Amino acid sequence: MSLISKLKAVVRQTISPPVKPVTEFDYPTLPWIDKKDADIDGFLRQREPVTDLPYDLVEKMRFWKANGYVILEQAIQTAWVEQLWREVEELIDQHQKHQTLVRVDLPAYTQKPVQPVRDVPKEVLNGPYIKFMDFHDNSVIGKKIMLHRNIVTFLSAVFNDKVIGMQSLLFKYGSQQATHQDFAYVVSEIPSHLAAAWVALEDVHIDSGPLFYYPGSHTLNKFNFGNGIFFNGQSTRDPNDFANYLDKRCQEAGLKRKTLLIKKGDVLLWHAALAHGGDEIRNPALTRKSFVCHYSSDKAYRHHRQLPTAEPIRRTINGADVFVNPHMPDQEDIFDAGKTL
Repeated sequence: MSLISKLKAVVRQTISPPVKPVTEFDYPTLPWIDKKDADIDGFLRQREPVTDLPYDLVEKMRFWKANGYVILEQAIQTAWVEQLWREVEELIDQHQKHQTLVRVDLPAYTQKPVQPVRDVPKEVLNGPYIKFMDFHDNSVIGKKIMLHRNIVTFLSAVFNDKVIGMQSLLFKYGSQQATHQDFAYVVSEIPSHLAAAWVALEDVHIDSGPLFYYPGSHTLNKFNFGNGIFFNGQSTRDPNDFANYLDKRCQEAGLKRKTLLIKKGDVLLWHAALAHGGDEIRNPALTRKSFVCHYSSDKAYRHHRQLPTAEPIRRTINGADVFVNPHMPDQEDIFDAGKTL
């Protein structure tokens, strides 16, 4: 072989072909319930029966498959919801003591939107455009709500696997976020193995910027950010393009937008690809206290997103796991009043 031929061979071996962008969920790895031939009755017959649920599991799973969401009425105890919000108020009032991360979507924070809560003034923390990030790390009751039996039982059936709590967000006011689908921003190791819970920490008012959603939108073709279905630093299209695409496609498909007006303790569970967002806050005096949690399956989320090279430390509740924050282990469960609930 000539020198030129040898060099060409080395180049062929060392230069990888370009990675083809992901433009749709991989069908073989979809959760079983998302496949065309999913037999819900047959699936549940093979599982150990679950009793004492405040909802009909078969009915809810059928509704989920058709619509991409379910509502669990009065799924979380009032005492738990109230304890969680007391802890949030303590976090805000004594923010200088804490390291919990908060995202501030205000012009003054554009360069550094995510900061420790101790570095953000109390008047900002008490206002809109704030997301308290992963407070469940700090709170026993936050973990108990995130991995509540009523939530875990349903999602473990959807995934046919152990449920893993990935992350959480706490809101005092409505998010006013444009239409989106979570999988574009919250990425599991198997992207279709993703679901979320929206826990109402107070009754939701129509003027408080309630969540809205498009039933059935989880079956639409995915939006391409120019480099695939995930939004990142290489994307050539942005969240506004994403929102415009979803609103237009939902309208073309005849999907009706619904507004979530639920009561304190109710839970909305939704599919990774359900199009949803936060409506306009028409009365700025109204709060919309809520706790949002994202979930995956054990086979699809094996490592903490902040330290993917290490085996995570797990906390187990109701047969589901949540990982200890590897960067703030000293902040774990510092709000521990939930131990007695």
